[in-house]
Amino acid sequence: MKKIYALSLPLALSAVAENGEIKAQSHDASRPNVLLIIADDLGKGDVSAYGSKSISTPNIDAIAGNGILFENGYATSATSTPSRYGLFTGMYPFRNPDAVILPGDAPLIIESEQPTMPKMFRQAGYATAAVGKWHLGMGNGNPDWNRQLTPCANDVGFDYTCVVAATNDRVPTVYVQNGLVENLDPDDPIEVSYDHPFPGEATALEHPEMLRMNWHHGHNMGIVNGVPRIGYMKGGKAARWVDEEMGQYFLDKCRNWLDTLEDGKPFFLYYGLHQPHVPRCPDERFAGKSGLGARGDVILEADWCVGEMLSYLEKKGLMENTIIIFTSDNGAVMQDGYHDGATDYFY
Repeated sequence: MKKIYALSLPLALSAVAENGEIKAQSHDASRPNVLLIIADDLGKGDVSAYGSKSISTPNIDAIAGNGILFENGYATSATSTPSRYGLFTGMYPFRNPDAVILPGDAPLIIESEQPTMPKMFRQAGYATAAVGKWHLGMGNGNPDWNRQLTPCANDVGFDYTCVVAATNDRVPTVYVQNGLVENLDPDDPIEVSYDHPFPGEATALEHPEMLRMNWHHGHNMGIVNGVPRIGYMKGGKAARWVDEEMGQYFLDKCRNWLDTLEDGKPFFLYYGLHQPHVPRCPDERFAGKSGLGARGDVILEADWCVGEMLSYLEKKGLMENTIIIFTSDNGAVMQDGYHDGATDYFY
């Protein structure tokens, strides 16, 4: 494997805002590509590069081994939405009272006119994309999932987006590509509520026999794929994701988007892994392989996804001119709404 640089983003580009306009200058005439991979609820002790003896993450370790391993860093917040808000905007999340853990139907909390990291890259001539977990809101409130969602992730500087609106334990359990729900059947419209169940739709409280995963707290509302969720959802059956396929799905979306770029076009790709956030539903290739329960299995899956991305960059001849940053939105989360055995293992 060729050398991988894991550098802090300001080393790649600098930007200043004048009268709300971002002016970006490249320090390197070659304009290196930037791949930013953010895991979800992954802790320092979950990565073997940081000394874990119980689980092996060779592909994540390769980034550290061929680049820089940071040992002292701080997220702008200890939870998902505010941490990502701080990352993309450069603002402390406490300055925005809406930068809290958002439900799936929350409005976009980044203003369309607000300076952002992807806007900085785009104005420097980069192609930009966001693939994976979003959790920064969509629309202006009470979004209609059956129409174009606006504003959406595309409106804060991304040319292409394919994301989940919030988290994989919250409804709606659908992929949103460029502001449109993917694979939506117009004859089966989506309805979402965080206040009340829909008549005729099973809930975890009323139908525990339909569950393949037992809830612990809060996750006792609607049921999708046998998994109890936060919130209620009706319709959109053709558009609903399969939890075990999510890792492969987002990996494919990343590679497919990169395949569309013109040769020599620099890119900024935000790759938001959903692992190891709950519900932890590993692909069958990883189920039971870690010996550390479902949480360990999805960490193995996340490491595999990273390895596949590295292999893709190598195959396409992009490795030498790509800055790769791997990080997490916050520290490790163990038991989080489901009885999945995560607290039975200490690693």
